[in-house]
Amino acid sequence: MKLLEYQAKELFGKYGIPAQKGVVVDSANGAAQKISAANLKFPVVVKAQVQIGGRGKAGGVRFADTPDEAAKLCGEMLGMNIRGLVTKQLLVVEKKDITREWYLSIMLDRYSKSPLLIFSPVGGMDIEETARTNADKIVKVPIDPLRGVEDYIITYAFDKTGADKQYRDQLKAMVEKLYRMFFDYYTMLVEINPLAIDDQGSLIALDGKVEVDDNALSLLPDITAFRGSLQEDPQVIEARNVNFLFIPVEEEGTIGVMSNGSGMLMSCIDLISQKKMSVHAALDLGGGATAERIAEAVRIMLSRPKIDTVFICIFGGITRCDEVAKGACLAMQKAEAAGKHLILRMEGTNKEAAAKIVASSGLPITVAEGIPNSVEAIYRLNQQKLSSSGKQGA
Repeated sequence: MKLLEYQAKELFGKYGIPAQKGVVVDSANGAAQKISAANLKFPVVVKAQVQIGGRGKAGGVRFADTPDEAAKLCGEMLGMNIRGLVTKQLLVVEKKDITREWYLSIMLDRYSKSPLLIFSPVGGMDIEETARTNADKIVKVPIDPLRGVEDYIITYAFDKTGADKQYRDQLKAMVEKLYRMFFDYYTMLVEINPLAIDDQGSLIALDGKVEVDDNALSLLPDITAFRGSLQEDPQVIEARNVNFLFIPVEEEGTIGVMSNGSGMLMSCIDLISQKKMSVHAALDLGGGATAERIAEAVRIMLSRPKIDTVFICIFGGITRCDEVAKGACLAMQKAEAAGKHLILRMEGTNKEAAAKIVASSGLPITVAEGIPNSVEAIYRLNQQKLSSSGKQGA
């Protein structure tokens, strides 16, 4: 789960990480009064709150010298579309006079199996360009979870990048706070970019990014409360409400993939991609799905207008194959499924009974043996559709 900037900064404040004073605005009506009540010093920065980078280059970060000007910008920016996301909230913060911009983050590194500190004295919007053209200005140091943030890590970061060592103690204190937050909130990433040095010589977080492990949300009531204000895909929310995991994949895809396990989902998507076809979305059923839950999962998939083929790949065990077949048939009977097709691969408990249920249904459901054969069936369907529409196949 990706937090909005103002949410990240609320967490920063909880851990004593300095950030600008600000206020959240979600309506143009009364914006001037809300900004004035916050006693902000002008000029201010008005920042669109969307879960995506590159806001500044897209017009989502603007400046105002007076409360009226700030209120006018709020009216203009609320509802702004930034790379597909609609701006529903704005963060208005005091503009800081800064002397330089740094980059600081801690992320979960799968390779080293530990938190990874990333630091650069060249931060800001162009940090990706710095990584490409000036890689020696970025340092990455694994942090041993049993030992924490030791002195040598900070010393190495400064020596490696040539950063000004007069800020060493400040940076170490900030990294220690960020590190505690990283563990306390089960995060995958905590990032400050830019980490600025103001005109008083103090480090301050001008922007923040926090990504929390979804599996830990039940342990974090304050973060779960945040989630209600986020913009999320309707099917992601719908699936979550019935304990499924729905994952949008490729916007141009026409295939939906469902399975009872993330590993099998990824394998299926890989094989489909190798045939030059695109998966629009994936759905993890988990275990023990009944016919009614299978039908609900198929309904969620078919509610995506771009999906015309749903591939259900089930290894039976806790989930019985005949329940899967009943659910698939139930969904296709209820759905407005003209032009839609299900490919069903089942292995395990009650497999033969499941095949008979599908065969007697008369519905556009194909039972295939094994994942490769299933992908071939999807490919043939795709070729037929391309041929009937007059397009050349892949």
